Amino acid sequence: MADETANNSKPFDPMEPWRGMRDVYLDAWAKSMVEMVNTEAYSQATGAMLDTYLTVSAPFREAIEKAMLKTLEQLAMPTRADVTSIAERMTNIEMRLDDMDAKIDAIARAAISITAKSPATAAPAAVKKTPQPSRKTRRTKQAAKGKK
Repeated sequence: MADETANNSKPFDPMEPWRGMRDVYLDAWAKSMVEMVNTEAYSQATGAMLDTYLTVSAPFREAIEKAMLKTLEQLAMPTRADVTSIAERMTNIEMRLDDMDAKIDAIARAAISITAKSPATAAPAAVKKTPQPSRKTRRTKQAAKGKK
């Protein structure tokens, strides 16, 4: 009998009470933090800190941007503005090509519908050739030129 209870029960873990206390502590901490973060005072304080940070960091950010622009210029590399400008131009070209493709498709559909509606036309007339003078006529003309 003693063997059965020993087999069915978990072995003793000395850390289990500590894990339980930790879980209760973390749950209480999480609930109190959620309550604190969801207040108007917290959002105002956080907003004030963020505004202060952005105000203080603006001159540093501008100095870093100027230094980066000069460095990229000296290395003959494109800046963010250059890449953005090229991307905008490529987008514009792509849109124009799409418009041209749509117009060409419309023209092709119109041409097909016109040819389908018109009655079948006769084969194109043979091109009239001007008759070539015979050899005898050519000799006569050349002889006449030579006599003059």
